[in-house]
Amino acid sequence: MLKDISLGQYIPGTSVIHRMDPRLKIVLTLAYIVVLFMAKGPLSYGLVLLTLGLIIVLSRIGVRFVLRSVRPLLFIILFTAVLNMFHVDGDVLWSWWILKITRQGIETAIYMALRIAMLISGTFVLLNYTTSPIMLTDGIEQLLGPLKRIHVPVHELAMMMTIALRFIPTLIEETDKIMSAQKARGADFETGNVIRRAKALIPMLVPLFVSAFRRADELAVAMECRCYRGSEGRTRLRTLKLQGLDYVAIAIAAVLAAGIITLGVVLP
Repeated sequence: MLKDISLGQYIPGTSVIHRMDPRLKIVLTLAYIVVLFMAKGPLSYGLVLLTLGLIIVLSRIGVRFVLRSVRPLLFIILFTAVLNMFHVDGDVLWSWWILKITRQGIETAIYMALRIAMLISGTFVLLNYTTSPIMLTDGIEQLLGPLKRIHVPVHELAMMMTIALRFIPTLIEETDKIMSAQKARGADFETGNVIRRAKALIPMLVPLFVSAFRRADELAVAMECRCYRGSEGRTRLRTLKLQGLDYVAIAIAAVLAAGIITLGVVLP
C-alpha cells in the first residue's frame, strides 16, 4: 500500500504537459478544481472526465499509474460517498430505523466519488508527475511575487512547500524499510483490531522521526555549504516565459471550462 502512494513523485518526460509553463499549470489546476466543483449532471461530469482523459493522454503518464495513485485514498472516497448516500433527502428506496437510501442520495454519492477521484488524478498529473520540484518552486514564487511588497517571505514559503513534497516519497520508502525490518524481527502490523494495529505502529514512529530529522539536518548543512541565502541575489538557469504551446492550452482550457459550466447551469 505504501508503494502506491505517489505524492511528490516527479516523472521526467518531454510530453506536452511536461513542457508547459509551471505557472500556467498551477493556475490551470486551480481552475480545474473550481470547474470540477461547479459541474452538475452527467453531461458536465462526462466533459470533465473527457478533459482529464485528454490531460492524461497528453502527459504520457499512463492510466494505470494514475489509477494507482487513487488507490490509497479509496477508503476515504468510499466513506465520503456512503455518508452522502445516507444523508440526502429525496425519493426513498430503502429505509431502516434512522437510515434511509434515496435515489438522490445514490446520485450524490456517485458524483462525490467521481469528483474526489478526478480531483486527485488531475492535480497529480498537472502538478506532481509532470512538474519538477525546482520548476514548481519557481512557479509558486513568481505567482506569489506581489506579496513580496508587504514583506511576505515568498521564496522561503515556496521552497518549504517544494521540499516537503520532494521528501514525501523518501519518507514513504524509509517507512517501508522500517516496517520490513520490524516484520523480520516478529512485529505484526496486519492482525488484530484497529487499536492493536495503531499500537503496533508506535515503535515504528521513533526511528522514522529520527531518520526524518537526520535528513533535515543533512539538507540544512548541504544548503549552508553551498552558500544558500534564499532569494537574495539568486539567479535562475531557466527564465519562465509563456510560449505558443501555453497560449494554445489557455484557449482549450477556456473552451472546456465554458462548456462544463454551461452544461452545469443549463442542464443540471
